[in-house]
Amino acid sequence: MAADRKTWVLIDGENIDATLGGSILGRRPQSDERPRWDRILTFLAREWNQEVQGLFFLNASTNLPMSFVQALLALGYTPVPLSGDADEKVVDIAIQRTLRALRDRSDDVVLVSHDGDFVDDVGALADGSRRLGVLAFEEFRNAGFAQIPGLRFFDLEFDAGAFDAQLPRVRIIPIDEFDPGMFLR
Repeated sequence: MAADRKTWVLIDGENIDATLGGSILGRRPQSDERPRWDRILTFLAREWNQEVQGLFFLNASTNLPMSFVQALLALGYTPVPLSGDADEKVVDIAIQRTLRALRDRSDDVVLVSHDGDFVDDVGALADGSRRLGVLAFEEFRNAGFAQIPGLRFFDLEFDAGAFDAQLPRVRIIPIDEFDPGMFLR
């Protein structure tokens, strides 16, 4: 990899939050059940041994959560606050445009989302010249991503360690990772 290459981390916070609250917890997350966004940057910098730059896309059509924006800045993210009409998926539109703009760069890309709306644009980046990844909850990741050659998959909880609390997930366990002690409590 080139010395000046970096990894762009594109975070679809709405998608992660909706999956966490709606599909995993069935309620609004407690503080310790929310992702520790700094761990994602640290994990990916370590995993791919290069600089990471996180872009956190926010729908600010009705309000801009300044305390969250300030926290993101302190963690090293670039917040991308967006607005639009109520029927526009402004976060999706912006991430799609960013994925398309990254075609002209040689940098690596990790998408933090489960959303199938990004499959085609991530697939267009899979030209063999860069590393690509999707970081999400494995069981909720859109199946279309599996068709993209060379795409690496990372789990938010198990690989990136982005949570303080163990989430109530049912996960398929690779036999090499099976620990009976996890079930004999």
